[in-house]
Order: sequence, then structure tokens, then C-alpha cells
Amino acid sequence: MSGTAAATGTGSASCRFAHYFVVCGLDAETGLEPDDGAGENFEQSPIRRSFKSKVLVRYPENTDRNPFNKDAVNMLCMPRGLSFRTQADRLDPQFHSFTMSSDDGTRSYGFVHTFYEEVTSPQIITAMYTLYQMHHVERQSSSSSLAGVPVCLGCAGSFDAARDTLYVSKALCLLTPLPFLQASRQFLSQLHQAVTSHTAPPLPLESYIHNILYEVPLPPPGRSLRFHGVQGPIMCQRPGPGELPLGEYPLGEAFSLLGVDNMVQLLTCAFLETQVLLYSQDYQRLMTVAEGVTTLLFPFQWQHIYLPIVSTPLHHLLDAPVPFLMGIQRRDGAQRTSLHLPHEANLCFVDIDNHCVEAPEDLPLFPHQTELIQELTEVLLRFGLPLQGGVITKPTTTTSTTTSTSPRMSSLVLEDLMEDRRNGNLGGEELAVLERLQALARRCEGGKMPDGGKTLGHVFEEEEEELKAAKLNIQLREVFAGRFAAMFGRYEEFVIHSALDLDSWLSNREGTFSFDKGSFLSVQPATHLRFLSRFLETSMFSSFVDGKVISRWADREPMQQLFDNRLEKERLYDTDKDSHNCHYRKCTALFESAQATEHRLLKADHTAIHPHLLDMRIGQGRHQPGYFPKLQADVLAQGQNTNKTEPKRSAMADHSGVDNEQRQKHTFMRRSLRQSKLLDPSPQAITQTHREFADGLLSECRLKTKRMLMERMGRESVELGQGEANITGLQENTLIHGLCDLLERTWGHGLQLKQGKSALWSHLLHYQAAQGKTEAPAESPGQRTTLLFCSRLFDDGALLLRGSLIQDMRFIQTMSEGLSEVGQARAWIHLALEKKMLSQHLKELLTNQELLRQLYKPHAFLLCEEEREQFLFHLLSLNTVDYLCFTRVFTSISIPYRVVIIPMKKLSIAMATVNPWVCVSGELGDSGVRQIPKNTQEIFFQCKNLGRLSTLQLGQENSGLLAKCLIDCVMVYNEITGHTYKFPCGRWLGKGVGDGSLERVLIGQLVSPGGEDDAGRWTGTPPELASPSQSVRTVLGSLGSRRMLSVEVQEDMREAANNLVKHFHKPEQERGNLTVLLCGEGGLVLSLEKFLLHGFRSNRLFQRNVFVWDFVGMYCYIISKVHLVTRCVTTSTAINASPRNIGKEGKFQLFVCLGIRDRLLSQWLPLLAECPLTARTYDEGALLRDRAAVHSLSRILHTLNDFTVTLEMALVKGVDL
Repeated sequence: MSGTAAATGTGSASCRFAHYFVVCGLDAETGLEPDDGAGENFEQSPIRRSFKSKVLVRYPENTDRNPFNKDAVNMLCMPRGLSFRTQADRLDPQFHSFTMSSDDGTRSYGFVHTFYEEVTSPQIITAMYTLYQMHHVERQSSSSSLAGVPVCLGCAGSFDAARDTLYVSKALCLLTPLPFLQASRQFLSQLHQAVTSHTAPPLPLESYIHNILYEVPLPPPGRSLRFHGVQGPIMCQRPGPGELPLGEYPLGEAFSLLGVDNMVQLLTCAFLETQVLLYSQDYQRLMTVAEGVTTLLFPFQWQHIYLPIVSTPLHHLLDAPVPFLMGIQRRDGAQRTSLHLPHEANLCFVDIDNHCVEAPEDLPLFPHQTELIQELTEVLLRFGLPLQGGVITKPTTTTSTTTSTSPRMSSLVLEDLMEDRRNGNLGGEELAVLERLQALARRCEGGKMPDGGKTLGHVFEEEEEELKAAKLNIQLREVFAGRFAAMFGRYEEFVIHSALDLDSWLSNREGTFSFDKGSFLSVQPATHLRFLSRFLETSMFSSFVDGKVISRWADREPMQQLFDNRLEKERLYDTDKDSHNCHYRKCTALFESAQATEHRLLKADHTAIHPHLLDMRIGQGRHQPGYFPKLQADVLAQGQNTNKTEPKRSAMADHSGVDNEQRQKHTFMRRSLRQSKLLDPSPQAITQTHREFADGLLSECRLKTKRMLMERMGRESVELGQGEANITGLQENTLIHGLCDLLERTWGHGLQLKQGKSALWSHLLHYQAAQGKTEAPAESPGQRTTLLFCSRLFDDGALLLRGSLIQDMRFIQTMSEGLSEVGQARAWIHLALEKKMLSQHLKELLTNQELLRQLYKPHAFLLCEEEREQFLFHLLSLNTVDYLCFTRVFTSISIPYRVVIIPMKKLSIAMATVNPWVCVSGELGDSGVRQIPKNTQEIFFQCKNLGRLSTLQLGQENSGLLAKCLIDCVMVYNEITGHTYKFPCGRWLGKGVGDGSLERVLIGQLVSPGGEDDAGRWTGTPPELASPSQSVRTVLGSLGSRRMLSVEVQEDMREAANNLVKHFHKPEQERGNLTVLLCGEGGLVLSLEKFLLHGFRSNRLFQRNVFVWDFVGMYCYIISKVHLVTRCVTTSTAINASPRNIGKEGKFQLFVCLGIRDRLLSQWLPLLAECPLTARTYDEGALLRDRAAVHSLSRILHTLNDFTVTLEMALVKGVDL
């Protein structure tokens, strides 16, 4: 036998197997006290009501590192208080467990064996009988007034003191630092069996309790320990440093209860930190599922409220506006609809008994979810478990209502033999002898084992079941650990170490990015992005990364160190470095990992001191069958005297360059809620808890808005001066989803009157009803838009659009998207955010104080005036950046647009003779050609959402006498979002003037409703490039009369090409509008035009305005005359043959775009330079005659050949190439 009895556990309480032994039940001295917080109906019989329980005894009184929380332990031991029964009721014992978290996040576990004990106090019996008689009289009087109602309605809960025997519940509890579920359950069950047995145990119960409290140590890591209960040995084991942490709660049971698909969905919700509410009639089922979820989170840890059992006095915590994982008991006959849940928009409701999971809307799939479910199913099938959620059937029943699974032998000889068998010291002959001995004992005792003992076959079956459950746990956990090792195998490469020391990092924590999320997401498979982008925003991932940063100065947390060690080991065998093409790989360590646990369970490494006779007075410890004895406090307090000195912490715990108090400081910074106070049901504690919730909401709002601003104002957008900010559309959607979730949780805090699942939309509906807008008749889309927006057209063409809160609501309600209440609330938030009206709308919503007091409890966040104002102020900061979140998410809705043509003021009368048309194009399509009515400058039309607008085709039919006009710009207004797009023109439209164009392709930019003067200044997001303005065209037109510096021209050309290269090197989701980079101001077309106009002898060749297309056309004409047909000539011919009359500027623009698309532009430039025509039309110092400049430009353009250029249809329409 390995190990010795020297493992005495004489160290501190933190090194012992158990911290406390507690007995809760009825205090006969205080009598019956109704449990007012139980929320029960007092019309039911007193025998069915709950009464207050109390902690009767606890040993030891206290420990230094684990102070005893009397009220919390009492509430969790008996969540429904005292229960009374008579001999007519079932009196089966029940088992459940619970967990409590300290303020630093460490947990302790409680294991409770509840049984029914006969009431011997005459005062209690008399009190119960009196209550029943009073209840019976009340029921008779109320029933007699109702015709046809029988008098005896409470017979099922009747009680007669003379006839019935009264029983009351009593709980035995063991508090341990680690989740030793099986060992604690066996010890408590054996203790209870000794009480109910007619035969006295070998030793007084105090000996066994003293032994487990003071003499049984924690098993060393990687070892197993055997200690002795009242009726047999009990085994426990602890994983080693390289193994997954201890987790004994049966994952197989959790998967069988819910089904594999539901369990994966529940885990997805937990990973994304949604609010998770478990619902079951069985407390132990709540713990099994909750612990199963948190166990499978490895290497991450749940950072928020964790209360698997929430008793009725703590139901106010359902108001908590933070992520939580909580469980509540289903009352007899209660339905899901009877629950009042203030938060449902982002709630995962798990009905365990009905095997149902209600997940939030838009929940992303877990990466490789199909393959993961298949692998989990294979593991479960190997162990013979049901898959789709149902009743768990086992060969040997070991449910919460059964007796212990430990061997119960009637002979000490048999017990010793059983120990030898467990240690593997018995061969075949010895086992046969053991069977015969047991059979002999059974025959001598009438064929039954005494006191419900089990046959040897049953003992072996139970041991096999325990071993099987342990192995299944390990294999299921290894599957998930392998998944996260595959997803985050190289996470260390993206951790940002920016601080020089821990103090500076802690002081600047909020303004520091510790993980490069964008780069990490850019190397992930596309199918994983929705899940990963949201997971990277969770507190558990942030805490994990923070732990990695802190590990530079302090020891790594054990779970992170274990995960890192596993990653290092896997890298040795990993040959696939490409994250994009990673295939699902099944876990290969399933059997290897289970072998270590199996070895420890089959053979004990250490044995604790056996229970022994204590120094008790004569008469103490007397056995009275059926009654748990009054324990002798003086005996059970003996062990404390030798344990007052705490041992020094191990070298491993303190081996760091920095005191671990720094890590503790960081832990408290992360955890704003005091976990220990959550279990305090006193009014003062409840008030303080909700005050902390309010502070947490305000802090979260500040951090979220700050993060959104920092991401939106990315440094790349500043460097480029245009385009999208340094954030993918997916990341932006993730941040906005987090904002929607925050608003829902804020509006759900303290909510007492709600319609539907969305707290925010419910408030909006109540506000709408209060404003009397709900009965307004329905209008057509055009009429509705006219009513929704008050518009005012300014002299410069700017249109001020502002819709009220109610008007925006009415538009959302008329959307044909089939949205739920939650979806409507999110759509409203997206629209308000895009319009920069979110803070203003919410402020208007909160002005109705009477409605607020009607909808909310006094502790609600929305009734905290100061915090509410700060909350709105943080939301107001989002107005400094542009969002297109509504436009890009709701792509199938119909949007009304208004287009206004702004002519030059001096020539505005010419518009009366022109019949213009427009075609607006955006990310999602185009509007088609829209003819503007005669004698007007604007058109109103409705079409499918075009997305962000990019180009506008403006043309005219050339049918009037003076069909020409000088267009300043075209303004396009989105009448729903209020966005204004300006398309600068600054050129003529008509034959015989300018370049003779009857059609222009204009590039747009998003501008302020205030007009051109404010463009680019009204927002923190840099404006996009627009069409070249009239001033630029004027400069180009006068190049023949002035010299441009060649250095400036070449620099512009390099900058334009560099912007294109940057565009294509960014992830596809981050890229801006390519047309802007090609044709906009500062784009490639304009830069190349400057290059070709440098040194041009315009006066010698042409007698009017200079156009580069004239030179290109002349070159193609000369080449074709000598019978050389090149691709340049073909392209030029196709452009000239196009039915579109886009003018010379438009033709050159199309020529450049087609050259870039076909990767030929870099070849055409040297051909133009070598043409004899060039020497006659360009000065000697022109850039086109400078071989070095031409070669340099050709090389720059050649770099663009590596990219695939896709041109908008608005640019290439009508050209057949």
C-alpha cells in the first residue's frame, strides 16, 4: 500500500479536505417562523409551506482564510427553507450541492444531504396543528360561500396531531475548497445511514466528523487519497500539474439532460457572456449544468455573477444588468410564462427538465460546430449515453434520492478485503473467497445485507460507473480544450506588450490595447469570424490576455500556464501553419488523458488517518436511531488548537519577480462586484448591490463608447485621409451589437412592467402610447416619409433632415422585415446611431418622469438622475464619427431618396432648357435611370436600399434650344437616415461647350447637412475623396500657361498609386471605395492627367481647351495609319464607339480605368513617350520626354498589376471589351 497514514492534515484549513461541517434545520427554541421571502401562496396548507431554517451547529467556528458566511450557507443548504411532511408523504433523502465565490473570485463548494427527521418538540407539533386548524376553518368559510365547491380541499396537506407523525427537513453540509463531489456525497450519505441504522456505528459520529475536518488533507496534485467514512473507505483524487483542473460534476448527465446540440448552443452563449438562466425543479441539476458549463470554458474563466442556485430572497438579482449564470428552481406546476424576467433580449433560458434551450437572436455558430457535435456524439456513444436530452438511465441508480455509492459491508474483515481489492492486491482466488464470504454473511442474515447494504456485485457496478463517469468527463473536456488550442494556438503572437513595468500598465489599463484583434481575425477562417469577433470582446478573453501581459512580471495563473504548456507541446507536432485552411482535427489525447485518472481511482496513493475514538465523556455520542445526535462541541473544537498557525506559502506560489499583491490588485480591478455581498438578502445589501450595478453600467458605457471611437478613428484612415477607418465591418457590427446589448441591460435594470422580450422597445411602446401616436392612420411610403421628416432646402442645396423619436419608431414598425421586439429595438438603435440622434432620442424618452416611475422600481438605473445624465453624455460622444450601421445591416428595405441638381448661380436659368436624368449607384446596386421632371431641379424616388452611395451618372437628352448648363454639384439625400451625399461636378453638360459631354460620372462624398463649408469638419472621420472640383479643372485647363513643378506631379502620382496598394493589402472587409481612389480628387486618373499635361505645347497644336484625350486619340490615329493594331488602339476605338456621350474627360477616365483593370496601363505609357508625336507636342523638359520619369512611373504602375481590379458598372457601361 503506497502512502502512509502520516498524511494527517494537521496544516492550515486551506490544506484540509473540508473547511466546515454544518447542520441546518429547525430550531425548536425559536419555533416556527414563516419564510416571508419564499414567495409562496398562503392559501395552501401549512404542511406545504416553507418556514425559516437556521444553522444549528458548525465546526469549526471559523477559519482565518475562509470566514463562515452563516446566512449564505443556511440559504444555500435549504433554499426553500424548512419543509414539513407526514408519514403519508415521501420521505426520501435528497442531495444537492452549491458553490460560493469570494470577492477575489475563488470558489468553495458545499455538499448537502437533506433528510426528514421526526419532530419531537410538543411546541412545534402544537403550533403546526394550530396553523392547520386555522387554515382549515378559513377554507371552509370561503368554500361555503361558493356553490358546488367541496369542503375538503386540503386533504392532501392535512395534519392531525393525534393521528399523524410530523417530520421536518434537516441538512448535513460539508464545505470544501475543491469540488470533491463523489467523496463528499458518499461521506454525508454514510453519515446519514449511520443515523438511520438500528445498529450503532463502530465509533461516535464525532470521530468521523473530526477526522474529515482536521485529519484528512487535500490529495497532493496528481495523487489519490483514501479516507474512511462511517461504513467504508472513500476515494478522492486530484489531477496533476499537466492535467485539466479537477471537475467531478458529471458532464455526461448534463449532455444527456439537454442533448448535444443544446449543450453546444448553451456553451456558445456562455463563451459570448450572454445572460444564462437555468431552470429546473432539481437543485442538483442546476449545479450539474452550471458546473459543466464553467468546466468546459477552459482555459477561460467566467468573470461575472455565478449563482447556480438562487433562492427566492435573491430573485432581485434577476434584475442584474450584467452577464450572469444563475439558476432558479421551478415550483410545482409552474410554467415558463409565469416568470417575470426583466432581461430577455440577450438571455439564454435553459429549461433543463424539458430539455430546451432558448438562445438569444443572432447567436453565431461555434467554430466547426457540426464537426464538434459529431465528435462529442461519438464520445457519448462510446459510453452508452442518450444524446437528444431525456431521462438518464443507469444500471445502478445513483440519483439524488438514493443512498450512498460506497461499499457498505457488515464485517470489518470484508471491509479490509474490499480495500485490498480497490488497491489491486487481490487476485482471482481471493476475489472468489470474498464472494463466498459475503454470500455466507447474507445467508446468515436472511439473505439481505444489514441496513440496506449492497452486494459485492452492486459495489463493483457502482465503482465502474464512477470510473466511467470520470473518464467521460475527461474526454469531453479534452475535446473542448483541443478546440480552443486549435483556435488560439498562436494567440501569443498577437499579445501587445507596451508597458515597461506592471505599475505603468495598471495605471493605463483602460487606454491600452493588449491584443491585436484585427490582425488576429484577419488570419482566421471566414466561417469563424462572427463568433470570434464577439468572443474577443468578452471579459473572460480580456482577463485571459491581461494574465498573459502580467506574466512578464508575476507568475502566470495556473490555468493559463497549463494552456500555454499544452500549446508548446502541440507546436512540436504541428506542421499546418495556415490558419485560413485549418481543417477540423479530432482530439488525439482522449484515452491518454483518461488513463491517469483511471489509475488514481483504481489504486490509492495515500491513506489518511483512520477515524479514532476521541476524548469524550461517558454518555457522549450515544446512538439514537432515526435522529441526528447533538454533537459535542468541545470534542469537535479540539482540532482548531493545533491549526492556528498558517504555513508559509509554497515556493511555487511566491516565485516571481514581483509580489503577487500586484496580481491581486489587478484581480480586484477586474471584479467590480463584491461576490460575497450578492448572497446577502438584507435591504441595505440589496440597495448597495444595485448601486454597484448602476456604477458598473456607467463604467461599461464609458469604456464601450471610448472603444468605439478609438476603433472608428483608426490611424490608417488618418494616414490615407479617406476611406474606411481601421476597423472591419464585422468588428464594427460586433461593437454596435455590444452597445445594443448594453442598452437592453440598462433598460432592463429594475423593470417591473414590460411588453415582449425587449426592455428598450417596451419602454418605447409605452412612450409612443403616452404620446397618442399609435392610432395614426397608415400612409403610403411617400406620404409617410413626408410626414416623418421636416425638410428645409437651403440656398446652397443642403437639406436639414431630422426625424423625431416617434417618427423613427413608426418607420421601424412599418419595415417589412418581420422583426421581433428585440430586432425592432436593435433596428431603432442602428437608425438613431447612424443619424447621430441616439443620445438625443434617449434623452427625450427619459423626459417622461411619470412613465419612468410607473415602469421601473426605485433602484433602477434610469431613476438615478446623475448616472443617467453621464450615460447620455457618453453616448453623445458617438456623434463625432460616422456610422452606416443601419444602411449596411438592413439591406432589403425600401429607402426614399431625393436628388437635387445645383447649377452655377449665374447660369441657373439654363436649367429650364435642359431635360436631365440621373442614376445613383451605391454598394448594393443602382437606382436605374430617373428622369427629372421639366422645369425642376430635383426628383424624389423610392427604391431598394443602395447602401453607401459612391457614383452618380448625370446626363441630358440634348433636346432643347440651349441644352447646356454648368453644373456645380448634385446633392442626394437619404430621407430615412438623413445622410447627405455631395457629388461635385463644376463642368458643363451639353454639346459644343467644354468637352462636349452629355453625361458625367460623378464621385460622391458624405457631407454635413450644413453644406459644403462644413464638409469634413463636422465629423471625426476623415472625408472621402470626391470628384475633381471646378477649381482643379481650372488649374488643369491653364497648364499650358504656367509651369507645374515636376516633383509635385511625380509625388502626386506616387501617392495615388500607394493609396491603391494600401487598399488591396487591407482585408477585404476594411477596404473603402475603389472608384474613389481611381477617379476621385487625388486619385489615379487625375494624377496621371497632371503627368501627361506637364510641358504640353497646347498653343501650337490646339486653339482651345487642352484635353489629354486629344493627344491619346491622335496617337491611336497615327498608329492605326501604319497598320499597327495594339490593345491601346483597340481600347481607344471601343471607347469612341460607345453610345454614351461622356466627353473627352470621361473618355480619358475610362481609358485609364480599363488600362488598370486589364493590367496594360504600365505598358501604354512608354508607347506614348516613344511616339514621334510626343516630341512635337511636348517641351523638352516635359515629364513624358524624361526617360527616367517615364520608367519610374511605369514601374509604379506595374506594381498595380498584382491586384484584381473590379470596376463599377457606372464606369464601364456601354463599352464592349
